Amino acid sequence: MLTGMTMVITTTTTTITRTATTIIMTDPVALSRLMTWLSPAFPVGSFAYSHGLERAIHDGLISDRLSLTGWLEALLDRGSGWNDAVLLAEAWRCTAAGDGIEEVAELAEAMAGSRERHMETTLQGGAFVDAMAAWGGERPTNGEGAITYPVAVGAAAARHQVKLEDALVAYLHAFASNLIQACVRLVPLGQRDGVGTLAALEAVILRTAQRPAGSTLDDLGSCTVLADIMSMNHETQYSRVFRS
Repeated sequence: MLTGMTMVITTTTTTITRTATTIIMTDPVALSRLMTWLSPAFPVGSFAYSHGLERAIHDGLISDRLSLTGWLEALLDRGSGWNDAVLLAEAWRCTAAGDGIEEVAELAEAMAGSRERHMETTLQGGAFVDAMAAWGGERPTNGEGAITYPVAVGAAAARHQVKLEDALVAYLHAFASNLIQACVRLVPLGQRDGVGTLAALEAVILRTAQRPAGSTLDDLGSCTVLADIMSMNHETQYSRVFRS
């Protein structure tokens, strides 16, 4: 028995609120096609090109994961990766609107900064168009001219109702991934460093993919002069593994 004392028991009730999350999924057919078209196994020969990185490694400008990450970030944000994204977006819009892609295709071809860059983008573009025959449909042409790789991908994505934003993310991811794999062999880097580099570039890939949504051809332009010089110097490199 308790005398002169009051015992108070306080009960605390915890309320757990669960917020419903809506997940918006990409069309599975479009996703499957993007994964196929931009897979390293798709027969465009991307494994044969280093985009001038072989020369940059030869000259000691890329020697580890940090220097590689910085180099690729510049290409994606304000170099050839950015220009490819703008050209892809324009080809997508033209095709979606039912317009021809001849003008953007000619401009894309003229944008190649060196002989090897021109070879890299036109041969991959032609190979991509050839491989797309498996999906049937209209074959994009540029008269007697070549179809560059980003223009070919943009036109195909629009014809198959693939969202522009999804096509841009997939293209830029493949662009970076292919160059990282070249450096894994050449620097050399370990596979973990290669994956780490791709993870570090995730934000810039997504950011660059979002920007062309409101872009026009007036937004074309780059300031990665050293990367262009490396591509030009690679043309005369005595011993090399890659075609660019």
